[in-house]
Amino acid sequence: MVKNRNPILVVVLAIITLGIYGIYWLYSTKKEMVELGASIPTFWLIIIPIVNIYWLYKYSVGTAQVAKKESSMGLIYFLLWLVFAPAAMILTQIEFNKLAV
Repeated sequence: MVKNRNPILVVVLAIITLGIYGIYWLYSTKKEMVELGASIPTFWLIIIPIVNIYWLYKYSVGTAQVAKKESSMGLIYFLLWLVFAPAAMILTQIEFNKLAV
């Protein structure tokens, strides 16, 4: 079940907690996406250098898959994560809010 969250508050909390909430948010949303059928590797890969880039790519593709977007949107989400993560967090949460019950 996808939880409805305020996208701006997600970014603000991530900044205030120096990224700790951002990590929790990634874990929570990854868990929600797996429940909806996305295939994202285990969360612990995010702490391994270089491998975390692969994990973030799979997370982005999973976001596009769950949101029923074109497969190319996964690549766009991934590039946005690499360039400006707060915008990626906001857009990802907006897509999840559309799925929230």
